[in-house]
Amino acid sequence: MSVPVQIKLRRAENLLELSYEDGSMLRLPAEYLRVESPSAEVQGHGPGQAALVTGKQHVGITGVEPTGNYALRLSFSDGHDTGIFTWDYLEELGREHATRWQRYLHRLESAGASRA
Repeated sequence: MSVPVQIKLRRAENLLELSYEDGSMLRLPAEYLRVESPSAEVQGHGPGQAALVTGKQHVGITGVEPTGNYALRLSFSDGHDTGIFTWDYLEELGREHATRWQRYLHRLESAGASRA
């Protein structure tokens, strides 16, 4: 687990930026973080129970609150604030961004749903 040395909320770009001691950086869009929230509301309580979150194209991050030394609690402009994003989960979201995003877009299309 890598702990970021700097956390910035880039409101104009609508993303969360995490900088690490080795010089690496994660830039995670608000919409992506919202639809991948680790909360039970989004992920469900067991395998196969994840909800398809729609209509979040314009959601923003309204708050970033450290939770102990292991995570962040993010608050979103749609009122969602129950997900605790651990450092490991944020790194996973960064590593798997392209794959997860394409899977999300495919799920939206299959459901006839929209990002808007």
